[in-house]
Amino acid sequence: MSNPAAERLTVPKFMALKHAQRKITMLTAYDYTMAQLLDETGVDALLVGDSMSMVVQGHATTLPVTLDEMIYHAEMVGRAVQRALTIVDMPFPSNHLGRYKAVENAGRILKETRCQAVKLEGGADQAEIIGALTSAGIPVVAHCGLRPQNVHLLGGYKVQRDHDRLLREAHEAEQAGAFCVLLECIPADLATDITARLKVPTIGIGAGAGCDGQVLVTNDMLGLTSGYVPRFVKPYADLRSVIKQAAEAFSADVRAGRFPGPDQQFK
Repeated sequence: MSNPAAERLTVPKFMALKHAQRKITMLTAYDYTMAQLLDETGVDALLVGDSMSMVVQGHATTLPVTLDEMIYHAEMVGRAVQRALTIVDMPFPSNHLGRYKAVENAGRILKETRCQAVKLEGGADQAEIIGALTSAGIPVVAHCGLRPQNVHLLGGYKVQRDHDRLLREAHEAEQAGAFCVLLECIPADLATDITARLKVPTIGIGAGAGCDGQVLVTNDMLGLTSGYVPRFVKPYADLRSVIKQAAEAFSADVRAGRFPGPDQQFK
């Protein structure tokens, strides 16, 4: 069996997938166990997303999660992964504090987590920061379209339809040095147009099939999410029900004296 570490997906290899016309897969991870499982499936990239604020911490938005919390979880993921490209979100407002502070914050992420790249929300308005990070040797994924950290400015989570602005955002992010552009919640035809115009890969979430790859929040993909589920999500399992059924069966066995049984006891 080949050594997974020898097949580590680097930034250049990740970028080459676009030119090989091979669709790219990305999922989120926030802890060692899930990162290890997902990495073993051969997924191309794992994102330690600031979505952690919502799906792990229970907040209503991505805004509350801190840099220290992102690093804490990213270190677990970085320790688990042997193959996938690992990317960490820069939480609000860690990339809005000037070039030097942004480099310091992103540098901490790479130094303390074993992950390989950061993702930040923004395109044209973040071009200076993207350039500073890449000049410091920090690979950057830009995030255009719906930007969840701007939820209060946008007035909610809405599909973004301004063709010229979004095309400019993605192009300027690429020009500044981003090796990939994530496109969130934009019309499929617009995402297809942007993808065709960029030399770097695009990763879509709610952006149609024309992107170079796709990402989902793993909790959504596994059917663990309660309440509202975005239209662009396709649950591939119903683990919420499986976990509840298992916990209910455990409780029933304990109360009935069936657990622990002979096989679960020492003599």
